[in-house]
Amino acid sequence: MAEYKIAIDVMGSDSGPELMVEGAVKALVANDDLSVVLFGDEERIEKKLAELECDRSRVEVVGASEVITNYDNPMEAIFRKTDSSLVKALAATGEREDIVGLINAGSTGALIAGSLRYVPAKVLKRPALAAILPAEKGGFICLVDTGANIDCNASQLVDFAHMGSDFMRDYYSIEHPRIGLLSNGAEETKGNKLVKETHALLKEDKELNFVGNIEGTNALTGDCDVLVADGFAGNQVLKNSEGIARRIITDIVKYAKMTANTEIMKLVKHLMEIYDFNSLGGAIILGAGKPVIKAHGAANADSIMNTSAMLLNIVKNRDLFYGKDNR
Repeated sequence: MAEYKIAIDVMGSDSGPELMVEGAVKALVANDDLSVVLFGDEERIEKKLAELECDRSRVEVVGASEVITNYDNPMEAIFRKTDSSLVKALAATGEREDIVGLINAGSTGALIAGSLRYVPAKVLKRPALAAILPAEKGGFICLVDTGANIDCNASQLVDFAHMGSDFMRDYYSIEHPRIGLLSNGAEETKGNKLVKETHALLKEDKELNFVGNIEGTNALTGDCDVLVADGFAGNQVLKNSEGIARRIITDIVKYAKMTANTEIMKLVKHLMEIYDFNSLGGAIILGAGKPVIKAHGAANADSIMNTSAMLLNIVKNRDLFYGKDNR
């Protein structure tokens, strides 16, 4: 019997439920200790499962008659669409001890609002969305917030720093994660009112290893382990990074095809493994009671497989540091 069970909302993504189901099955093949609970259109899920080879004893299907889309008001949808795949997946994750976490590729706002309602942490904090990005100097950077909270105050950004620090310590075994604050200059005097107020609070916080302001040009160098920003600025860093990486890789592919250079195609493959969102997993909602991960809206089957592995690793590391009783 598989030791870890995760919930997957297969509806709401740009890719459709079939690719989400395919990704879940790929995750089962890649992880012997994993089982899944799939929430969504039962008929479409069962039809896709029938086309795939998988151990059905490790798959549970929960039907849902409604779907929360990106066009719905997130808060209203959580309360109104109670038979939606997302609400049913969130409720099951919060209520069932056997489900260790949740993956969704649909509405970010609804996922965050629903996590706070159905999967609350013991100590309630404003949830934040954290993306794990590759660092130029090696390792990874936790960028938080990346869009959950557009308008923030300084104390909330300090909370983001604490949650990001805890995550990087638990997941990557970094004893004292370095905290950086996104600003328009490295000097302490730089930044808008919010950045300056947050800088002062982070500097005074003895529990955090604050290393100062980080400019946008150095956001991904690896000068810090956690980069703190309000959701608007953090989302811009994330989306710009994705866009620039995609543009560079596209240009390299065009050149490789023109010259028929196989070595360049090897470079492209390497870059895709590092920067393609499908290989990186998803963004983590920090502040939820169990691991909740937002996969990319355009995620393919490999992305869901990798996001499942990411969630599994988070759970296992939480076991390592805190013990299963505190999951």
